[in-house]
Amino acid sequence: MRILQEFQKIFGTAPDGLWQAPGRVNLIGEHTDYNKGFVLPFAIDRQASVALRLRTDQRILLHSLDSRAEAVQTSVDRLAEATGWSAYVLGVAWVLQQEGLSLPGFELLLDSTVPSGAGLSSSAAIESAVALALNDLLGGGLSREELVLVGQRAENEVVGAPTGILDQSASLLAAEGKAVFLDCLSRESRLVPLDLPASGLSMLVIDTKVSHAHADGGYADRRASCERAAEQLGVSSLRELGVEQLTQIETRLDQETFRRVRHIVTENARVLKVVASLAETGPEAIGELLNSSHLSMRDDFEISSAELDLAVQTAQQHGALGARMTGGGFGGSAIALIPQHREVGIRQALLQAFADAGFGEPDLFTVLPGPGAQRIIVPNC
Repeated sequence: MRILQEFQKIFGTAPDGLWQAPGRVNLIGEHTDYNKGFVLPFAIDRQASVALRLRTDQRILLHSLDSRAEAVQTSVDRLAEATGWSAYVLGVAWVLQQEGLSLPGFELLLDSTVPSGAGLSSSAAIESAVALALNDLLGGGLSREELVLVGQRAENEVVGAPTGILDQSASLLAAEGKAVFLDCLSRESRLVPLDLPASGLSMLVIDTKVSHAHADGGYADRRASCERAAEQLGVSSLRELGVEQLTQIETRLDQETFRRVRHIVTENARVLKVVASLAETGPEAIGELLNSSHLSMRDDFEISSAELDLAVQTAQQHGALGARMTGGGFGGSAIALIPQHREVGIRQALLQAFADAGFGEPDLFTVLPGPGAQRIIVPNC
């Protein structure tokens, strides 16, 4: 494996092991996680890989196979000062240190096939791989559910992104051919069948190449708006509200805030309907729920973009059962649930539509629900 060969070249020795954690597609349930609601992500067959070896001198050396990422040298007592890509690695190490693990220093090489800024949770893939690796090597004994919270805290307190637990949960708790139904209030989860090939379907990811970052203002603004609304309405979180209450609520909020609340409340309802449909009928029955989710994000939560709207509309017009933007918004990717026999035509239509609109060419690829984070057994490691 290239990462093992490169680790040997850079550090002059073999790593203690190799760990991989996947990116994710959020099938449905956007911005509901930090509102203590429901989400339904699945892990994809693209992942972050970390080769790691412990040191004994408190030094930390980080390298990436991405030529754009500069090497980082630091020490155990400077973890909270991390910036750039190293914040995802060092943030996790800092949280584990806060949890009582003694860090002796380490060397790490990262390789990731999860596109950065595409809304596929490249950051949580890194955090989950590092958390699993350090927990294994240091004998931390933390469960995967606890490692989810380690990654979230790293994202919140070191990276500076006010995210919920959706991304790390998908990366750490997933299984092949399944989606992860997660209750973000109780943090209970269960696996839901999502066998796309058995239904003759594929999930097409349309990476618009419009980069986004959760640490930027738009995501934080939406979260703050939801928290203000909950306070005004006298509830601990928007999870407590049902669709039947929306009419009563509308007069108590300004129109923008009401739209934000309406998205969260109706999105929670859509997640539950998708879970029921997958159990009773299968993935071919969820298309319209994906479509309505996108409209809600576009019109009520206002986190879409011209490129995402074009991707969704074009896929719908050329045979997709359903399509929606996925991830935090303001760029990134859309997903389209498509019959396998229509994939070529839908791809061609998307490329043509983006060219006609003067947008950059999107990256198109299909994904399947894959396994969660794992240690890769490598001889001599």
